[in-house]
Amino acid sequence: MTTAQTHDQTAQPTVLDPPTTQRPLWERRFALYFTARTISLVGDAMMPVAAALAVGALYGISGAGLVLGTWTGTFVLLVLFGGVFADRFGARRMMVLADLARVLTQGVLAAAFFAGPPPFWLLITMAALAGAAVAMFLPGVNGMVPLVAREPQRANATLKVADALAHLIGPALAGLLITATSAGTVYAIDAGTFLLSALCLALIRLAPADASADTSVGIGSSPRTGSSLRRELRQGWQEFRSRTWMWAVILIWMGYGVLLFGPLVPLSSALVGDRLGPNSYGLAVSFLGAGTVLGGLLALRLRPARPLAAGAVAMVLYAVLPLCVALGSDLPLLLAGHALGGGALAFWSVMWATSVQTHTPPAVLNRVSAYELAGSVSGIALGQILAGPATALASPERLLLVSAGACLAGCAALFAIPAIRTLRRAAPSEIDGPGAPDGQ
Repeated sequence: MTTAQTHDQTAQPTVLDPPTTQRPLWERRFALYFTARTISLVGDAMMPVAAALAVGALYGISGAGLVLGTWTGTFVLLVLFGGVFADRFGARRMMVLADLARVLTQGVLAAAFFAGPPPFWLLITMAALAGAAVAMFLPGVNGMVPLVAREPQRANATLKVADALAHLIGPALAGLLITATSAGTVYAIDAGTFLLSALCLALIRLAPADASADTSVGIGSSPRTGSSLRRELRQGWQEFRSRTWMWAVILIWMGYGVLLFGPLVPLSSALVGDRLGPNSYGLAVSFLGAGTVLGGLLALRLRPARPLAAGAVAMVLYAVLPLCVALGSDLPLLLAGHALGGGALAFWSVMWATSVQTHTPPAVLNRVSAYELAGSVSGIALGQILAGPATALASPERLLLVSAGACLAGCAALFAIPAIRTLRRAAPSEIDGPGAPDGQ
């Protein structure tokens, strides 16, 4: 098969976008989508802190862990179906319904906390329903970007900056509200963020051609053809596995989840908190978010000819983060390492999201995104589960040295696979056309 990366093998240098040649980004459709995502991201960022503090205060660490684990587990189990439904019924429609479902779950929890300590079964039930709603929401996020923005890379970079800012504001806001008021206030505000997100998404008006692409279930089929769920899942899997660069990256990312991303938070929070105090770890997380903002801004300007290769170069710098924690660096170096890591991961994330969006046919993009999400999140969940037991075999410092080594090994693997290394940036004409280039 002809592959996207074999087209035009002549190397092109990384270029800066001249401001005078950029097409408008802040059109009405993207402005509404950006607002919806930003508001929703703030709500998402508040929840882990709310669960840890509010649920943990009532039912202990195990109770909080079970609630969060129920949310994650439900998401992993259902996200593939979310991709199918987004392709069948339209990403925007599924995202609106998912936001409304989360208005219900968070509203019920707000009322329960205002009334008194909620029963544990209610917390578990609402966590499962919320995880199911997110599984219906997230697969459409990738598919919506090409429909609301003419230049996906600029849009992804802008959204990444918003993501970073949300994760700076959300946790701090949740902690402040729980301290000053109650957990019910946090859940009520969270329900409000999802209601505003649903409203903004509902107000988006897609062009007729884009609306047709948003509700297609596959090439040559539509929601009215009676295509079976199994067939659509199989088609999404075939599209996913037919792109070597895509499934190879996800395999590497599953390894990253187990060895790097999963254990990083529990191990580094314990080490930094014990050595420098919990406030120092909170400051380090803030610098991670600040670095993410900078990485997103850099991705707004740089347009590498081979985006995944450029992203792999950036990910080499991410190894500094676990390394500086493992080596017991003083606070200034620790903060610098977190900022560098945040910037590296943000730059990779933009290059990856843009590559997926522009090298996958719109009709199957949501299903392909679902397979990508399932693989990535499952690795992180496993890494989080194994982090505690692993400390019985080696010290946290040694485990983080393994994480740094795994990061560098993953970058080497990204470069070693030609399909990843040589994947080219899609031309603007290809992005704007009726179908995205079909690269393998």
